[in-house]
Amino acid sequence: MESRTMKLWLTAQEFADLATACVLPGLPTTKAGVLKMIRRDGWDHRRNLARPRSGRAGGGGTEYHVDNLPLSARVALAARHFRIQADDLRPAVMDDDGLSARAREIRDARLVLLKLADRFRREQSLSVAAADSLFCSLFNASSIELPAWVTASVGRLSARSLARWRTRRDKPNALGFDPAAARRGTGQLDTALDGQVKTFVLAAIAKMPFLSAKAVSDAVSDKFKDAIAAEDFRLPPLRTLQQTLKAWRQDYKNELMLLTDPDGYRSRVEFSATGVIRAERLNEIWMIDASPADVMLHEGRHSIYLTVDVLSRRTKILATPTPRAEAVGLMMRKCLLAWGVPERVLTDNGSDFVAAATQRLFAALGIEAERSQRYDPKSKGKGLVERPIGTFQRDLACLPGFIGHSVADRKRIEGRKAFAQRLGSDEKELFGVDMDLAEFQRWCDDWSDTIYASTEHEGLGKRTPMAVAASSDGAVRRIENVAALDILLAPAPGKDGLRTVTKVGVRIDGAHYLPDTVMPGTTVFCRMDPADLGKVLLFEPDGETFLGEAICPELAGLDPVETIRHVKAAQKAHVDGRIKDIRREMRRIGPRQIADAMRRQGETRAGKLLAFPRPEEPHSTAALAAAADAAAPVGPIGLSDRAAELHSAMIAATPRNPSVEPVPTKVTRLPESREARFRRALDLEQRRQMGERLADADLLWLGGYQNGSEYRAMRAMVEEFGQDAMNL
Repeated sequence: MESRTMKLWLTAQEFADLATACVLPGLPTTKAGVLKMIRRDGWDHRRNLARPRSGRAGGGGTEYHVDNLPLSARVALAARHFRIQADDLRPAVMDDDGLSARAREIRDARLVLLKLADRFRREQSLSVAAADSLFCSLFNASSIELPAWVTASVGRLSARSLARWRTRRDKPNALGFDPAAARRGTGQLDTALDGQVKTFVLAAIAKMPFLSAKAVSDAVSDKFKDAIAAEDFRLPPLRTLQQTLKAWRQDYKNELMLLTDPDGYRSRVEFSATGVIRAERLNEIWMIDASPADVMLHEGRHSIYLTVDVLSRRTKILATPTPRAEAVGLMMRKCLLAWGVPERVLTDNGSDFVAAATQRLFAALGIEAERSQRYDPKSKGKGLVERPIGTFQRDLACLPGFIGHSVADRKRIEGRKAFAQRLGSDEKELFGVDMDLAEFQRWCDDWSDTIYASTEHEGLGKRTPMAVAASSDGAVRRIENVAALDILLAPAPGKDGLRTVTKVGVRIDGAHYLPDTVMPGTTVFCRMDPADLGKVLLFEPDGETFLGEAICPELAGLDPVETIRHVKAAQKAHVDGRIKDIRREMRRIGPRQIADAMRRQGETRAGKLLAFPRPEEPHSTAALAAAADAAAPVGPIGLSDRAAELHSAMIAATPRNPSVEPVPTKVTRLPESREARFRRALDLEQRRQMGERLADADLLWLGGYQNGSEYRAMRAMVEEFGQDAMNL
């Protein structure tokens, strides 16, 4: 549906007509009611929002701008004149953009919204500011029917955001942002000194696995003290170091295990083989639909996807266990290789067709995806695809395992056997199941390529789909690189395709696939190779980064011994490349280097501390006084005066032994810190306030210090934070 330009100036009658048509919710549906609302809200007095109506003889009353309306009514009016077109939702697909999956989705969503905002402004002939404001109101009120991936990527929209995005439109990748990817590998320790710090830390914890973060911090401070002194590197806080060590121990867990526990590495990580491994113009519009197949197979009941080319009515069928987005990809691969690339694909609103993976696939291939209206599956001419599905289902009646098209058909089939024969029989015995999935798929291919393709159609003028396709001219677009197509279309195993690599490889459906570059413990997203059951393609969990391949020797027909030898060699080369620098640094770390570093760092911290003298007072007890009397020197007892005089002369004449004389201790006065000077000033001020007479030298020093900038700064800090906070 094409958009119509929205009329901005309306009369009271026109407002009433729109309210009657349920376009303007909350407004009166009569002209009198609208005029009453205009007088009540004062529309006539709003500058530039009311004007005389011109163009009719005898005048025409007054018309009012739509900005007089409440926001909800303006949004409803704008939504009536704006419709989403298929081209609006086609995001820009760029190869090798270097963005993560999340950043790419945000970029595409912003580009889609910019395209819609610009078209809305052109069609409504509004200024940029007015158009952006109204468009943001439409988006935030969910009045525009947009895909879920767009609304999820941009939660709320503002005119300022649109203006900012326009400045970056010339460089679309700047619109994509993934916080997690932006921070990855940019930590301070990751890049410090060109990786030398990281290598040293990994070597330290590899040599001494139980080192604490505090010990590592001391070791790094000692090892790189020159760089720290030159301010080429700053050691982060202890908490940051703890978090970094935790991440490194997880990222390098296999390498650290090889260095610290080689036996455990070989036992739990190193790849090993297990079990017995055995070697064994056309194309303008396509329509796709899914339906349960009315036939029972050995694996149970399956579904089918049927694609029909609208011009030629030729068909392709794919049998699948359940309708899923991966099955849509396989159906597309089948048709793309056989017919070429279509211009448009019409589907319904099933979860497999509206999935982000399916929509991104169509966008990557340059195919316009169009869906039928919700709750109206017969729209968009869906009968063109439902009729061949019905024909196919009816032709299934000739196959073993046919269960009927309805409950009544099923009861009639069951009634062909007596009750005694039905008693205790399962469904496979009851319906004569005799086909597996592979045989059923071959029959589907024969039906579409031979039976249906050679059947005349009334809608084709009694011609067959094969004849119409053969007589059509025009170039057919082909995909030459089938391997690239397989990467886009390869199905993922299991519920989400995620697997964790173990020492026996990637386990899928009981088989083990051995990678050569992805290490055990890594979570990968798997895509099965449709052309080789023995090969799996491995990607990052987001499915956007290719990691390598994994091979199952027994399914790929390879020699198990040679395969595991190759895998072990590739694993060893990968691990050796990552631990080469770590192993070399380990050899340089002495047995006491970490302990000595911790001791030196402790001495350095201790040397920066200064203990201030505390006030002292004498302490004495009766016992101490008696001991002092006993220790006092006394003259010789029992000597006469003449003898005492001679004794003293002898002592004076005895030469002194310098080795036993006390050596005076040299005391170095440490420089006084600013805190000590300020405490000294506070003490002098307090003594002066208490009336104590200070010495002249103290008064001169105090007066000079109070006039200095240091005293004023310290006084301001004490008044703001208090003496306790300043440790005064």
